[in-house]
Amino acid sequence: MSAGQRALTIPALTIPPVLLEDVYRHARETFPDECCGWLSGPRDGDAVTRVRRAHNAYAPEAHPTADDRSAETAYVIEGRELLELDRDLEESAEPPRVIYHSHPNGRAYFSDTDRRVALDPWGSGPLYPVQQLVVGIDAERVVEAKLFAWDGEAFVEIAALAGAEI
Repeated sequence: MSAGQRALTIPALTIPPVLLEDVYRHARETFPDECCGWLSGPRDGDAVTRVRRAHNAYAPEAHPTADDRSAETAYVIEGRELLELDRDLEESAEPPRVIYHSHPNGRAYFSDTDRRVALDPWGSGPLYPVQQLVVGIDAERVVEAKLFAWDGEAFVEIAALAGAEI
């Protein structure tokens, strides 16, 4: 391991193929806009069990810090859905375990904006204790997907998932 690299010990949650396909279909249905939502599963389990699609409510005119972006390059989970996510994190036996969104440029990476949005603005670390799935999709297919997690210092890639002809 070279200087600057950290050993990864974060296990990736298992996303069953049928659920991953649902996320990919969501990305296709919203293309060229970004899709968003979350995957839920047992609090102490190692796999997710259901997909909760959310509405991308991003509107440049209503976003005070990124009025140069559109729903093609940004996402905001709609208010009522965000409250549901918050409530389920605290109360559900199967809380959100992964937040997902798509990048319609075909690449699955955790952008600087993704990092800023995922971090708690009042402290250090992530705003939500979940893994992050980014789906790279283009006009032809889902190119790839990658799963990211907080390692105590930064978001790091913990799994790469194959794309699909969707």
